[in-house]
Amino acid sequence: MRVSGNLRVGIRWSTYRIEELREAVYSLLGELFPGAVRGLRVLVKPNLVAPRRATLSCTHPAVVRVVCEWLLEGGAEVTVGDSPAFGTTQAVARAGGLTRALSDLPVRIVRFTPSRPVRLSCGVTIKLAREALCADLIVNLPRLKAHDQLLITAAVKNLFGCVVGLQKPLLHARLGEKGDLFFRTILEVGELLPVELNILDAIVAMEGRGPTGGRPRELGFLLASKNAVALDTALYLALGLSPEDVPLWKTALRMRLFGARPEEVTLPADLPDLSDFRLPERLAPVSFHPLRLIRGFIKRLFMAVSRGFLCLCGRDF
Repeated sequence: MRVSGNLRVGIRWSTYRIEELREAVYSLLGELFPGAVRGLRVLVKPNLVAPRRATLSCTHPAVVRVVCEWLLEGGAEVTVGDSPAFGTTQAVARAGGLTRALSDLPVRIVRFTPSRPVRLSCGVTIKLAREALCADLIVNLPRLKAHDQLLITAAVKNLFGCVVGLQKPLLHARLGEKGDLFFRTILEVGELLPVELNILDAIVAMEGRGPTGGRPRELGFLLASKNAVALDTALYLALGLSPEDVPLWKTALRMRLFGARPEEVTLPADLPDLSDFRLPERLAPVSFHPLRLIRGFIKRLFMAVSRGFLCLCGRDF
């Protein structure tokens, strides 16, 4: 299937074997991002969602490593960071194997820190990660997963991780029952950030009840675009979905974001048919129940106290 448009989406077939993966990633980067990165501060933004089942729920560490290698070879100053939904950045990175994968590279894995408040055009005020706003460019590395609230999570949703800490569950609670305001907030966050490339890890995806409780599904490809909305549109088309199925796509079309219309996207000729990919049959409410928020706050408080205790004992958390 191929659609002609202005925004190109590339695909490469690969496994997680490092040499094969390196060839695929370097080929994609050469095709879609031929610009120089020497001297630039680059934030690599994987999906680090939680310590639970991190080897499946997070971007595969081999993908992150190979992208970092390419950037370092080009002379960039590379930082890797995220703001996990559960746990600390360092704990999730260890659980998913990312810390070990990057241990011999001159790359820092950082915990996001909030910037000054930013008011979005939809009227919502947020604090984005200082590390994201101060980067010269961001390379966005989501993992393809089904999502029990949004149906699917890919490039656009992964950028919502640049909203720091407890703001994310609070935004779910505040905006979840206000029409499409929550989805507009996610999309506007992506539009604010200096994202220059998006590479979707779909070598092994998660289907079913994602983003942490689903099943692995081997698909064997990477999908990439300079535009996050275009990448997601290509994915929706491969899945055989319509805008009515996907809240983020429907909202992106209402906002007239470039890349949301299929005719604006050039798809690769070998884009696979993913119509049998298992997605949630019914979406859960976007708004979190108050008890879920309270449990989350208690868990975060426990993690913070534990981290402080371990630091006092001279141990890294």
